[in-house]
Amino acid sequence: MSKLTIQQQKFADEFIKNGNQTEAYKTAGYKVQSDNAAATSASRLLRNDKVKEYIDERMAEIKSKKIADQQEVMEYLTAVMRGEHKEQTLRGAGEGYQDIDEIDVGASQRIKAAELIGKRYGAWTDKQQIEGDLSLSFNYDYGDGDTDAKNN
Repeated sequence: MSKLTIQQQKFADEFIKNGNQTEAYKTAGYKVQSDNAAATSASRLLRNDKVKEYIDERMAEIKSKKIADQQEVMEYLTAVMRGEHKEQTLRGAGEGYQDIDEIDVGASQRIKAAELIGKRYGAWTDKQQIEGDLSLSFNYDYGDGDTDAKNN
């Protein structure tokens, strides 16, 4: 990837954060005479191949770090189902104060996690997928000893 100027990188990073190209352009330190001029310049900057490539790479990094993949979701659901996950609750400590206690996940949440895992593996399907050759063959006997086979 080609090197961006400091302002281009600031613009791209700010655009990734807030999604507003005009605000990102202003925050990056570019001289702005009006919002329309800033929007036009920001749009032109977003079409710059180096800036576009930088934003795409950063978004891919963010996606891979911030968004749970299927494995992580299944591990979390399994931990909840097995009671390995704790949740926090508030407990009155007197005089208007509260403490945070960690408690086991309730049975209803464990059951829900088990249902979601079961759905993932198709454990509770009402319909079953049947594959194969389902052609029908009829044999007609006309009484004269000849048999005529027809496929429908």
